[in-house]
Amino acid sequence: MSEKPNFIPPRILPPQPSPLFPNGYKGRGASANLPNRFESRWHEPDEEWVHADDPAPTTEFLPDDSKSVVATNDSPDIGFDASVNPYRGCEHGCIYCYARPTHEYLGMSAGLDFESRILVKYDAPALLRATLSAKSWKPQLVMMSGVTDCYQPVERRLKLTRGCLEVLTEFRNPVAMITKNHLVTRDIDVLKPLADIGAAVVTLSVTTLDQNLSHVLEPRASVPAARLAAIRMLADAGIPVGVNVAPIIPGLTDHELPKILEAAAAAGATRAGYTILRLPHGVLPLFERWLDEHAPSKKAMILHRLEALRGGARNDPNFGSRMRGTGIFAKHLADVFAMGCRRHGLNQGMPGLDGRYAGLDARHFRVPGPRQLSLFDVGDAAP
Repeated sequence: MSEKPNFIPPRILPPQPSPLFPNGYKGRGASANLPNRFESRWHEPDEEWVHADDPAPTTEFLPDDSKSVVATNDSPDIGFDASVNPYRGCEHGCIYCYARPTHEYLGMSAGLDFESRILVKYDAPALLRATLSAKSWKPQLVMMSGVTDCYQPVERRLKLTRGCLEVLTEFRNPVAMITKNHLVTRDIDVLKPLADIGAAVVTLSVTTLDQNLSHVLEPRASVPAARLAAIRMLADAGIPVGVNVAPIIPGLTDHELPKILEAAAAAGATRAGYTILRLPHGVLPLFERWLDEHAPSKKAMILHRLEALRGGARNDPNFGSRMRGTGIFAKHLADVFAMGCRRHGLNQGMPGLDGRYAGLDARHFRVPGPRQLSLFDVGDAAP
């Protein structure tokens, strides 16, 4: 294993003028609302009412009155069973986001609606506290995010993710976080006590190191340099931190895999994972439209390479293959990833799903306050 290269603080540039921006809305990943697959009727505006200089839609924040906040899953190819998502929809606007079709369950579109009509679980911290206090709760890893980013821009103001972290820290319940936003560093003070007992890990997703490409792929997420800076800040604070190279877009970002692993390791990451681009339901036509608008000369190559990874299709929903693809090209990416991890000392001695969420300790869990009584306290407990 070679020594890790010295970390050079990245220089964060202002957004640069780019030929990738001739179409669509500035600051939005999608350029339209496509029909909802569950709706039998759809309003399509006449062309004469659509103008290139129309302003991008203003973000709306709508209350989500969910009665519970911890969701569970039994997927065999993700590294957690329980997750908390304080927000539904995501203002980051990543065009490739596999969660976009979830907005269709709400009667909205996977397109602009997903990134401009955000449902907010204002009661998330209180609901989480109630769940962790229940006798039925089995102490286990809770993933913050997992569907939409818990550090999207509005979190700076609402602090719901921070509130949930404070609850998890109070209960000493292990937490893993995955985000594309430098804002996670705001909560180092809350994450640190959990990290000190082996109950916290943070992952930064990095899709590309090209700031201009990131600006149109994921327009309101932190720029790549800021994500690497976040890795450094978390690592310096003693919080285990990793990188998720995700999604790898064949023909567009796959060549960056070695460099992203190198940059993340230099910043202090000790863990790494990756996933291949997924295009379920409405994401496929949105991504194809994005290619027409931002990378038309590469569209055919990108889609052909994607088909090579997906058994001739453009999406594969099957467990076991949906994250990594199949075939020769998938094996090549797996080999490149494994080589990069060995070279930079990532995932050393970590079992599980690339070590991203392995080894978190739930043994320190407690129900705080007067509710935590030992067998010897019962007789003296206050009524």
